[in-house]
Amino acid sequence: MIKALNQLSIIVFALLLTACSSESSLLPLSGGATILAFGDSLTAGNGAPQQGSYPAQLTRLLNKNVINAGISGEESNEGRGRLEGLLDQHRPELLILCHGGNDLLRKRPVSELEANLREMIAMAQQRGVQVLLLGVPAPGIFLSSEDVYERVAEETGVAFIPELIADVLSSPALKADTVHPNEAGYTEIAGIIFSELKKLGAI
Repeated sequence: MIKALNQLSIIVFALLLTACSSESSLLPLSGGATILAFGDSLTAGNGAPQQGSYPAQLTRLLNKNVINAGISGEESNEGRGRLEGLLDQHRPELLILCHGGNDLLRKRPVSELEANLREMIAMAQQRGVQVLLLGVPAPGIFLSSEDVYERVAEETGVAFIPELIADVLSSPALKADTVHPNEAGYTEIAGIIFSELKKLGAI
């Protein structure tokens, strides 16, 4: 009996170690760090005034330069083609990647979305840029982050917030329309990202 309990304790301890080692963390951002918020209309801030977008609100929370590199209507293959130049131009310390919503709305192959996300993350990592990936939900009644985001995050080792966008778009009070937050919704997104960056050690 004692031997069995000891074996169980070893297994539980091993599982806890595995769980801890799989948690991503971020290096602290420097005082003058630039952050590149990259994506489509969710990043651009459709549904709110310009200063109500999540990158604009995150700029105020962090007191750092958060560049809004969101283009409404863009698909991930277009984003993949655009990102490299922005990384070289702005030399950010952190990339916040929220892309793929238009792929999902237009029912593009998920395999293509996955390949584009992986390539965008690789572009950043090759330049020593840390990445925070935001999950994006597929259209539906009950919103949940598309599985591809968790898979990509796990296999590339980037920091990941899975259900933030889905949770905001599930609340009528936080939506401007069916696919975009309102200013209050973007406030929620900025606040959660700020809190997660603290937990992950970036600030």
